[in-house]
Amino acid sequence: MDASEFRKRGKEMVDIIADYYESLGQQPPKSAVSPGYLYKLIPHEAPDEPEAFEAIRDDIESKIMPGMTHWQSGNFFGWYPSNFSFPGMLGDMYSSMFNIVGFNWICSPAATELETIVMDWLAKLIGLDARYLSINEDGSEGTGGGVIQGSASEAQITVMIAARERMKVHLLSRGTSAEEAEQMQSKFVAYVSDQTHSAAQKGARITGCKTHILSSDSEFRLTEKTLNAAVTEDRAAGLIPFFVCGTFGTTNTAAIDDLPGIAKVAAAENMWFHVDAAYAGSALTCPEFRPLSNGIEYADSFNFNPHKWMLTNFDCSALWVADSTHLVNSLSIHREYLPRVKGDVSFVKDYRDWQLPLGRRFRALKLWFVMRMYGGSGIRKHIRTHVEQAKWLEQQLLSDGRFEIVTPVVFGLVVFRIKPHAVGENVCADDANAANVALVRRIHEDNRIFLVGTRLKGCDVVRVAIGSTFGTMANVELAVQVICELTARILCSSDDGHQ
Repeated sequence: MDASEFRKRGKEMVDIIADYYESLGQQPPKSAVSPGYLYKLIPHEAPDEPEAFEAIRDDIESKIMPGMTHWQSGNFFGWYPSNFSFPGMLGDMYSSMFNIVGFNWICSPAATELETIVMDWLAKLIGLDARYLSINEDGSEGTGGGVIQGSASEAQITVMIAARERMKVHLLSRGTSAEEAEQMQSKFVAYVSDQTHSAAQKGARITGCKTHILSSDSEFRLTEKTLNAAVTEDRAAGLIPFFVCGTFGTTNTAAIDDLPGIAKVAAAENMWFHVDAAYAGSALTCPEFRPLSNGIEYADSFNFNPHKWMLTNFDCSALWVADSTHLVNSLSIHREYLPRVKGDVSFVKDYRDWQLPLGRRFRALKLWFVMRMYGGSGIRKHIRTHVEQAKWLEQQLLSDGRFEIVTPVVFGLVVFRIKPHAVGENVCADDANAANVALVRRIHEDNRIFLVGTRLKGCDVVRVAIGSTFGTMANVELAVQVICELTARILCSSDDGHQ
């Protein structure tokens, strides 16, 4: 394919993409195929001769499209959103055009410098403390800084490695030998709650450290009291606390951990304090949500995903550290073929030392496009619209009388369940749970909307995550209609002894 052919096909692709989004609301949100369907449709070896674009395009429509769950549909309420926007796609197109491998400044100076600048823009947009900035107000280099990772999981593992190295440095400063410090690593323990994202446990496995999973409170939060008790217990057992993760908007319920209390314990115990705000961090673009984040100013690292709820196409996970020293020292490995450039160090960053892989894409472009083409006001409107829709959904469910709201609706997530007494008088917990499991199953079978259930302290509940770029109130109204209609069928069948 030469440039002339690409020009032709590229224009066709733009039309295909635009048509897809204009007709997305007419598609069932969830794929209905069975496992292994594609193996039966596609040859088992790659073609030896070139194939025409038309053939591949037709296969997309007939073979790939049926196996797609449409995350961008306004009727997709599962997990958390994975926002798409046309400005984000335009930025990705430029990134694909350049197709750089931007592991250090010399690879493409604009890629490194734009990421440094845009991450400072984003830090200011969400109200982060100035110590997370790469560039001070006077233009000098800051001690902290931001970097774009592929996911919040990747970000958490990265800072856990930095935390491990910082603890080793601390042990060395107290007279421990390097060999002893290495041996003591197996005693390092990271603290998370039973609501923390699984990435923290994965990070501990990768770093060779222990994980202490703590029980959340009745509001599904990790508290200062629980953390402090666990640290005291583990120190008595000869373990070495080195890392704690607090969450601003947990996956299950969007709960906010006791961040000020966790920060207090972390400081007293010399632990690295990481805040995972993968989903709810986008809400900090709106000043009214910032009081909820009190305590993040004390964190050693902070992360959220613009690709979840801030209109930026996957993948784009924003990570900041208050002091980049331990991060860079823990991940920097020099090779002669990777030259370091001398100059204004505020802008000459080797981002390969801020992440697990060596190579990296020019992801700052799509974030730059989004922030410029929407502006702060457009991003705030996007967030506030979804919060208003979630509040409306909450009121509709409460006024129905058959449902209860399980956790406070703060952002775009509504967690609810069918009330036990709606299922039947003196109903047992298992039957109440079964009704809610049945509701999720029937919604999946119906396939007008898509959502998922979860389990909270023994109770099966239903989650509705509002946040699609293309979603409207009509989609939320449809969700209410489907939920109420299928609940009525479940309750009717439960009267007959079936669900």
